[in-house]
Amino acid sequence: MSENIAQDKSEEVVGGEGSLTKSAAKKEAKRLEKELKLAAKLAKNTVATAAGGEKKAKEKKEKKAEDAPFVNTTPKGHKKDMTQPMASGYDPIAVESAWYEWWEAQGFFSPQMQADGSPKPEGTFVVTFPPPNVTGSLHIGHALTVALQDALVRWNRMLGKTTLFLPGFDHAGISTQSVVEKRLFKSSGRTRHDLGREKFLETVWTWKDEYYKRIESQMKRLGGSFDWDRVAFTMNDQLSKAVMENFCSLFEQGILYRANRLVNWCVRLNTSLSNIELDDKQLTGKTYLSVPGYDPKEKFVFGVLTSFAYPIEGSDEKIIIATTRPETMLGDTAIAVHPDDKRYTHLHGKFAVHPFIPGRRLPIVTDDIAVDMEFGTGAVKITPAHSHEDYEIGKRHNLEFINILNDDGTMNENAGEQFKGMKRFHARVKVVEMLKDAGLYVEEKDNPMNVPICSKSDDIIEPVMKPQWWVNCKPLAEEAIKRTKAGELIINPKQSEAEWYRWLEGVHDWCISRQLWWGHRCPAYFVQIEGKEADPSDTKNWVVGRTLEEATARAKELAKGAKFTMEQDEDVLDTWFSSGLWPFSTLGWPDKSNDMRHFYPTSLLETGWDILFFWVARMVMLGLRHTGQMPFKEVFCHAMIRDAHGRKMSKSLGNVIDPVDVIQGISLEALHDKLNEGNLDQKEILKAKQGQKKDFPKGIPQCGTDALRFALCAYTTGGRDISLEILRVEGYRRFCNKIFNATKFAMLKLDETFVPLPTAKPTGKESLVEKWVLHKLNFAAAKVNEYMTDRDFMNTTNTIYNFWLYELCDVYIEAMKPMTDESASEETRRSAQNTLYTCLDHGLRLLHPFMPFVTEELWQRLPRRPNDSTPSIMLAAFPVHDDAFVSEKAEGDFDLVFKAIRTGRSLSAQFNLQSNIQLFVLAQSDAEVSLFESQRQTMVALTKGCKSVTIARSSSDIPAGCGSEVISPSVAVHILVRGQVDLDVEIAKCDKKLSVAELEVKKLQKVMSQADYETTVPESVRSANDEKLKTLEAEIHNLVSSKEMFGKMK
Repeated sequence: MSENIAQDKSEEVVGGEGSLTKSAAKKEAKRLEKELKLAAKLAKNTVATAAGGEKKAKEKKEKKAEDAPFVNTTPKGHKKDMTQPMASGYDPIAVESAWYEWWEAQGFFSPQMQADGSPKPEGTFVVTFPPPNVTGSLHIGHALTVALQDALVRWNRMLGKTTLFLPGFDHAGISTQSVVEKRLFKSSGRTRHDLGREKFLETVWTWKDEYYKRIESQMKRLGGSFDWDRVAFTMNDQLSKAVMENFCSLFEQGILYRANRLVNWCVRLNTSLSNIELDDKQLTGKTYLSVPGYDPKEKFVFGVLTSFAYPIEGSDEKIIIATTRPETMLGDTAIAVHPDDKRYTHLHGKFAVHPFIPGRRLPIVTDDIAVDMEFGTGAVKITPAHSHEDYEIGKRHNLEFINILNDDGTMNENAGEQFKGMKRFHARVKVVEMLKDAGLYVEEKDNPMNVPICSKSDDIIEPVMKPQWWVNCKPLAEEAIKRTKAGELIINPKQSEAEWYRWLEGVHDWCISRQLWWGHRCPAYFVQIEGKEADPSDTKNWVVGRTLEEATARAKELAKGAKFTMEQDEDVLDTWFSSGLWPFSTLGWPDKSNDMRHFYPTSLLETGWDILFFWVARMVMLGLRHTGQMPFKEVFCHAMIRDAHGRKMSKSLGNVIDPVDVIQGISLEALHDKLNEGNLDQKEILKAKQGQKKDFPKGIPQCGTDALRFALCAYTTGGRDISLEILRVEGYRRFCNKIFNATKFAMLKLDETFVPLPTAKPTGKESLVEKWVLHKLNFAAAKVNEYMTDRDFMNTTNTIYNFWLYELCDVYIEAMKPMTDESASEETRRSAQNTLYTCLDHGLRLLHPFMPFVTEELWQRLPRRPNDSTPSIMLAAFPVHDDAFVSEKAEGDFDLVFKAIRTGRSLSAQFNLQSNIQLFVLAQSDAEVSLFESQRQTMVALTKGCKSVTIARSSSDIPAGCGSEVISPSVAVHILVRGQVDLDVEIAKCDKKLSVAELEVKKLQKVMSQADYETTVPESVRSANDEKLKTLEAEIHNLVSSKEMFGKMK
């Protein structure tokens, strides 16, 4: 239908009742045809945008009528009224209204079971949606997750399987508590401690309820076909029961234990953190940084290596060491040297003296694991209680572990009286000053390094010793590796699989304690037996219980009749400890529920590659431990979405995009206003506004859900990053517009008397172009199913896009016009209509998983085949390969015809002819002549401005004054140009083309004349070369003839 995507026209919603008269219908058809052809100029530009490389076509600005805003009048849960005439143009807000509520009310999202309650024989497809955090609202990365997963779910549902797409939410302990604390302080100046634990938790629950609804609304707006009757929340009763079972079961199996070990401590949030909650700030050398909790104007030095000397006990000798954290020297308990380093052999077994802490002696130990005698001075200070590396050395040498930090980041009494109560980075400055005063300071050098930062508070992380609950991950990881290698889990893309094994093989124990109030409180109780000293860091002094009664019974057994007290651990559990149970806790585990029996293991876990280890690995380890099965059969890792400049999405950069803003559009001013709703300070808000102004100077255009989903899937190539451009999404909005207008136009060709045949299978009486388009439809269906099976979303969307645009709209809908006009026979018209119906019906079904709303809207307007009562396109059968549609001969024949059509178009453009175009096709075989004779009407219809097409058997039948082009050794296309072109220019063009063609012939002949050509070159290549040579020779003959002809015309 013209060349490509139709430009958005007036978006008026047509009201009124009744059908169009025959006269009105003709007028409407002409209006639509004119509109669609006018749209051609935008189409190739959109394709270029989607392909990401071709030049952008200029768009003509059009005045649009001021339309009244769309108002949805469909009662909630009711089906939209499809008896009203279609709107004059595509309006995504109007098209996407009402359908979701109707789908939900009809129960289409619930698993379709057999009469006995079991899944259908076609199989199951189960996805538990990765639960978004209840900390705000969804961003564009969540939209990608919904788009990919829902496309797979809808596809499998249409394949006849029992599907379950289970939604839910994560309480996100540290993230949610951090956000609520910031908001509380910003609004009232109070802290959680001012409120107390109970009142603060009430505040968090209120926050959760508010944002839970907001996120649920976004998930629905994105079209996710979730079974909302099964919606889960990590802190609801059933999932909390699962968390308690997880903790107690692992404790009882000896996998979970308590120990005083190093953790990542965030001073600002006053809690330990997992590695995933940390960011690495890369420094190239000396850098001054601000630190939360200090005066913003105050900056501290990072990225330097400070060298100083320790005095050796009983001598004037000193030993020089270096550190990036001078303040930690207050916790030093040893100095390590390499046993083979002869510089320090005489110091083995001796002591250094701490210059600031009286009485502290530092043994000089030898260690060939941690010490590189070629690096620096070859001597290393050891701070076991504040360094992950030194912790291991301390254990090996049984060193003293001295903690020098309070939880609030101030120095404690172990740091010495001079430093007690001083903030850690003030202590850093003071230590350097005192070293200089003592004559022990040596030097400072730039040192490239990574500084660990809390991703929630931007605070500098401190390794500190804390008694915490830990999970021994090694046996769990070993089982995960074994079962993955056995083929029980598929991980895509494959690069992620290699990383999967590396991480599991090097796994460390997992600290699951968090010093928070929001979350699952540890079901562990410290038992203090009267008259006995008990170490709170020792597992044997603790009991666990699924209930208080169970814990009390175990405490009594531990006390052996003595009096005791029980105190529950104040800490809560790491959020990953509960979300690690997600694929089975959401289905009813630890109970033996029907959902566990029918839907576990799940089919797929689709998520970002960045949490493959922190979440996916834990689900696998815990799933195998508790259920004996892999929790899912496949893991698909999607890319990280970045902005158009390749930057990570960040609120402070102003490039975080709410998918609803893309769906319905938003002004720049409204984008600015939304920044004030968050926790950014004024400086960050100003920076974010500047970023928004640069990226979205006119705001974000209204694109609609379907365009957004399709674009995100088209972006998914298997790579690690997606640089999202909103203009590309807007391009797919025009694709929606093209589909809408093409279907509307096509519907006018299906008159009121049209009733589809009972089956889509061809009758055998179809014309060539019908056979061709049905063959292309079948090919598209086969490829889409193949690509979806391979999770190749980019090629899937490209295949559907190409069928709709280049095969259905650009070719068949144009070619069928003569077959459906009044001069055509009834048989011809009905055949063309049935082929059109099949293409629309199946084309919309192919598109539905990606564009659920516009496909439902248009499919509901199509008539139904006899005895077809399918209520919704989402329940219609998905097109699959069907041998009845295969017609390779028709494909080859029409491809040759279409090649001639394209050549005719090209010649028209080359000679700047726009009307009264006369084409001549020179064909040399009877079969080709017959083929082109039968398709003259189609060729005229598909060549804009074409007056006639004549088929010639001999060059003598071609009139003088024609330009031409060869399309095969036996076929050439000529166009009459006499009196319409500059002859000298055309002769020069012929000379240029002749030079190129003759050079190509020489190159090819040189290759083909090689002595070993026949024996070393594959037959397929030799055949292609023979064909190419024949075509070039025919082209040269044609160019010589054309040149002679133009010469005679002068």
